[in-house]
Order: sequence, then structure tokens, then C-alpha cells
Amino acid sequence: MSSPSREQWGSRSGFLFAAIGSAIGLGNIWRFPAVAYENGGGAFLLPYLVALLTAGIPLLVLEYSIGHRFRKSPPAAFRKLARPAEVIGWWQVAICFVIAAYYAVIIAWAVRYIGYSFGEQWGGDANAFFFGDFLQAAETPGVMSSYVDGVLWPLIAVWLVVLVILALGVRNGIEKANKFFIPLLVLFFLVLVGRALTLDGAGEGLDGLFRPDWSALGDGSVWVAAYGQIFFSLSIGFGIMITYASYLRKRSDLTGSAMVAGFANSAFEILAGIGVFATLGFMAAAQGVGVNEVASSGIGLAFVAFPTVISQMPLGALFGTLFFASLVIAGLTSLVSIVQVVIAAVQDRTGMRRVPAVLGVGGAIALVSILVFPTDSGIYLLDAADHFINQYGIALAALVVLVVVGWLLRRLPALQEHANGVSSVRVGRWWLVCLGIVTPLVLGWMMVDSLRAEFAENYEGYSTEFLLWAGWGVAAAALLVSVVLSLVPWRSADSEAAAEAGTGSDASEGGKN
Repeated sequence: MSSPSREQWGSRSGFLFAAIGSAIGLGNIWRFPAVAYENGGGAFLLPYLVALLTAGIPLLVLEYSIGHRFRKSPPAAFRKLARPAEVIGWWQVAICFVIAAYYAVIIAWAVRYIGYSFGEQWGGDANAFFFGDFLQAAETPGVMSSYVDGVLWPLIAVWLVVLVILALGVRNGIEKANKFFIPLLVLFFLVLVGRALTLDGAGEGLDGLFRPDWSALGDGSVWVAAYGQIFFSLSIGFGIMITYASYLRKRSDLTGSAMVAGFANSAFEILAGIGVFATLGFMAAAQGVGVNEVASSGIGLAFVAFPTVISQMPLGALFGTLFFASLVIAGLTSLVSIVQVVIAAVQDRTGMRRVPAVLGVGGAIALVSILVFPTDSGIYLLDAADHFINQYGIALAALVVLVVVGWLLRRLPALQEHANGVSSVRVGRWWLVCLGIVTPLVLGWMMVDSLRAEFAENYEGYSTEFLLWAGWGVAAAALLVSVVLSLVPWRSADSEAAAEAGTGSDASEGGKN
């Protein structure tokens, strides 16, 4: 049964804003446009929609159902499904710890670039400025040797904002922050897109993004890319939606909320794609080259390509300020949700009150972030950790969840019944087929394909020694820590289990229906 003191969202809209804020992150802005462009352009939208309907929304409903039914963070919720399954929840918590530590650094870069936009301080070579003057990156990845003040101080500021929001609680902190940030983010991006569409060459950029290559639909890798984009952009697989759903009221429309969050996230991705490629079209026209020669993604798009565009366009300072402010907002709403998973898990397992948990747990993540990443090797550590924790943390953990919940424990029908019991839109057999067959097969193929590429060539050409501790080591450590934490005899968990055994409530909450 849920604890009477457990926090709750103030309204359904508050939960939706928070869920959408978590889903809309940096990847929506700098990953989706490039993935679509490289995988059939306009034709990519078909497998993308199929992936949303067969994997994205079904997975959201699953995570909402687990969190809402058991009213717990991931470790405690999976423990109620089956005691050994608790390790999955702690795995998701460990993944969130790692992601939060480096994700905050990218937000700090964007904060600094808001100021740089006014004077276009990157000069004539945005690439050299970013890696050299700003990050002061070492020649080769390795052990940290110096700190970078220009990254350190905005990073501290980012963590202060995040911890204050979290300390204020679910309703007064997370909900109110998202209700302010998400409309502001959409407003900023609408202005950005409107400005980008007026630039010379914008039409060529959009033509490059949306011109359909229907032959790409026959390529299996395009469909895998669509599922991968949906999966990584919806904040599923690492416990966020389980945690957020645990704060919902007893009567909550889970399936309706999943559809709203899923389609809102996709709508923003398409909006971001329009803005990004209209801008890249202008850049290509200004340089007299094709859009394919300037198309990029990730850090290179945000901190190299866009500053270059800003220097070439009228009112570049305003455009740059809005763009990097949008990155900051999108990053903050996602970072808050990631850290909340860790805080909620510790609260559920120790009975700790919110403020001490935020200061202790959130402070620990912030300390690791501040000590490790604003250094001359920070960019390399961030790149390796991000790649391996995404591919062999988030995606693999989600695959394990589906195999354990769907195949081993056979709890999908019970969770389906729970979702249908509180929702306006019922999920039918298609939901069971998607989660029991389609999504596990796609995730399994993603794992095989990723491992094949991993062993064929070292990621980004990094040395094997570096990848062993900064990449594989980080992913393996997250799993090892989760196993250890699941074996710890938590007093609150054990006393709760004993109480449930005496009342028989475990059978009603965690048993077969």
C-alpha cells in the first residue's frame, strides 16, 4: 500500500508537464534531425510513427503502470513484483547517477554560450574555440590534469538550481518548474523556427530533411534507427517514468497520459528538426556547399555548427541567445527528472525526508560531476560514459525489464488490467504483443548490432585502455553497484515486507490477478 506521506502531483497537467519535460531533452534538438536526415528523410517519419505506436507509447504505459500500481521508486516497485527483480531498479538508479553527473556539464556549456552569443566570442573558428579556448581539452584522452574555470562555475550554478527545485518537492518544485519551463521552451523554439524559416537557403535545408527516400524503408537499419530514436527520446528504460507515476493519484488516466506525452515529445522533435535544418540550409547556402556537407548532430551541431551560423546571420546574437537558452531549459527539465529517480529510491529505502535526501544524494551526484567533468579530459570522459551507459545501460536494462516482467514473471496481463482499470483508453492484445514480442526483438537486435560495431572498431578511435575504464568500466560498475545495493538488508523495506506478509496485502499488490 502507498505511504500516507508520499507526495503527489497537484494536477494531471502537472504530471504531464513533468513527463514531457523529462522526455524533451538535448537529444530532441540535436539528435532527431540528423537521424531522420540520415535514414530516408521524410520517409523516416513512417517507421518513426510505427516505433512510437509499437514501442514508445506501450513502454510508457508499462512504466506508468508499474509506478502507479506500487507507488514506489524503481527498486521498491520491482521488489514488489519479485524480490530478485529489485536489482533491476537499482540498476536504473545507478544509470541515472552516471547520466546526471555528465548531463549537467552540457547544460553548463550552454549556459556559458548564452553569454558568448552576444559578442560571438568564438570568432572565426567555432571548432577551435570550443575544444581549445573553452574546454581546454587535452590532446588525447586520459587522466585529468587541470580544471577549467569557465566550465566549473556555470556547472556549480546548474547544480544549485537543480537541487533547489528538487528540495521544494514534487508539487512545489518539480511540477511548478516544469509548468514554467515547458511553455517557455516551446515559445523560444517557435521564435527560433520562425526566424530560421526566413533565412536564405532555409527551403533547401528543409528539402534535405523532408525529401522522402522511399527505398530506405527496405533497409532494416532504418527501422532500428527509428526504434532507437523513440526509445532514447522518451526517457524510458531508466526509471524516470516509474518514479514520476508513483506520485500520481489513485484515479489517473495512464494510457491517455502516455499518448499525450508521447505525441507531444514527437511534435517537439519535428519542430526542432525544422528549426535545425532551416538553419543548416542557410549555412550551406552561405558557404556555397550542399546541406549534406554541413549536416551534423550532437555536441558538434550545438557548439560548433550553430555558432558558425550565428556569426553569419543577421540578428545572430538574439538567435544564439534563444537557441542556447532552449538547450538550458530542455536540459534542466530532464536533469531534474533523472536526479529525482535516485532521490526517490533512497527515500523509499531509508525513510529519509526530502531535504536531507536532496542534500545528501543530490549533493553526492553534484560533487562527482564537479570533480570529474570540468577538466581537460572531461569531454573525453563524457563522450565515452554517455555512449556506453546509453547502449549497455539504458537499452540493455529496458530489454531485461521486458524479459523479466513479460517472459519470466508473466506480469504483463496484470499490469494491463491495472492500466485499463484507471484509464479512459483501454490497451488490448496489441499492447501485450508489442511488449512481449516486438520491442524485445528490436532491443535485442540493437544490442547485437551495437556490439558488432563495438568489437569491429574502437568507439571514436579511443584507445582500448581508455575505453575499458571510462566506457565499459562505467557501464559494468553501474550493474555491479546495483547488485550490491539489492543485497543490502534495508530496514524499511524488510519491515514493510513483514507487515505485508501479515496482512496479505502483498498478494493483492504484487501477486497474480
